[in-house]
Amino acid sequence: MAYGEIAEWLGEGGPRQVAKIMSRYGDEVPWHRVVRADGTCAAEVGQRQLPLLRSEGVPFGKSYDRVRMSEARWEPREHVSSVPIT
Repeated sequence: MAYGEIAEWLGEGGPRQVAKIMSRYGDEVPWHRVVRADGTCAAEVGQRQLPLLRSEGVPFGKSYDRVRMSEARWEPREHVSSVPIT
């Protein structure tokens, strides 16, 4: 998912707020699976993130530095019937 998609799914904040929270608390979740809307990694984490995504078999474009979001995007509505937000 992209940062903005997470904010939209949660119903609050925006991409920058999600990125800020991920930078502070991301080690508790699979942070490396969150990319920019265009499929690129944030410059601050790209060196660590790309190898992790590649090792999971995430589909990349020809340049191998941009996730093919149309194929890789996780749709929570397909996997989670309801998630209470407290």
